[in-house]
Amino acid sequence: MSSWGIVAFWAGWCAVALLASAAATFRLIGWVESRGVVDRPNSRSSHTRVTPRGGGLAIVAITAWGAILAAFFYPASAWPLLAVVVPALAVAYVSWLDDIQPLQNRVRFGVHLAAAAATVAVLGPLRQLDLGTLGTVQLGFMAWPISILWLVGMTNAFNFMDGIDGIAGITAAVAGAVIAIAAGLMGSPAVAAVALAFAGSSIGFLSCNWPPARIFMGDVGSAFCGFVIAALPFAVPADRVPRVTAVVAITMWPFIFDTAFTLLRRLSKRENVFESHRSHIYQRLVISGWSHRAASSLYGGLSAMAGAVALSPLLDQSLEHTATTIAAATILIGAALLLTLVSS
Repeated sequence: MSSWGIVAFWAGWCAVALLASAAATFRLIGWVESRGVVDRPNSRSSHTRVTPRGGGLAIVAITAWGAILAAFFYPASAWPLLAVVVPALAVAYVSWLDDIQPLQNRVRFGVHLAAAAATVAVLGPLRQLDLGTLGTVQLGFMAWPISILWLVGMTNAFNFMDGIDGIAGITAAVAGAVIAIAAGLMGSPAVAAVALAFAGSSIGFLSCNWPPARIFMGDVGSAFCGFVIAALPFAVPADRVPRVTAVVAITMWPFIFDTAFTLLRRLSKRENVFESHRSHIYQRLVISGWSHRAASSLYGGLSAMAGAVALSPLLDQSLEHTATTIAAATILIGAALLLTLVSS
């Protein structure tokens, strides 16, 4: 198959996932609403009307089907894909139960920990941190704890960040596309196929979630997305896991920074970090007058810029030093921009 033929095939693959997800999300609006799975606004909400939640079920379903098809086309990769998708489905299941009837935090975190441990047990932990031209850091005995922290942390960070229309969907789409490109360049077409299905389904979901949202992702979608984004890099060949994970971490820096900054800020004020609030940077932007569309576009754009920079050395090794410098500058300037915007 020619290069253009390959591009056309994968574009069609992503388009099918997009259309299937858009159709499924539209059907879910009435289905979840009829079952009372809705989000009712309160003093800490960023929306003003009762809205169905659980639209992330479409992303879960399409991504799972993408993994099944990828395992069929690439049977040698079936086991690594299962080690990502099956734990991710467990996370989605407990999150769906939480959407229907709130569960205790220890139940949800227990499943998150078990899912992360299962993925790491099968695929192995992240054994080193890739810092580009700055070198690598061997994790040694910290490999397991850091790997589980990465998986559980991203699962919950993504969930925390799903607070305004469009922000989770656009970031998931960007992350999925970046993982697909990185995995493809690293010789992992099966992982690229799942990531493309994930990206396409996230875009399809946005057809009903882009401001003004007709349905929310719900915990079933946000927790699933966070886990998949963090876990998919573990399914590439072991020697390439650090590089792909670094690409994902750089791409996801707006979510990671916002979550970490808000968590530390709330801890310093001795606030209950598990209690609902409106102190995330993106929430404060909305409170200050930004529209959901503008704030979500800002976060999606920052992720896309960072992802493009992180991918550049995979396309041309000579760009390694430049990319490391630009990535660091992008994160620092972007973080300063976010803090400036909310303090102005």
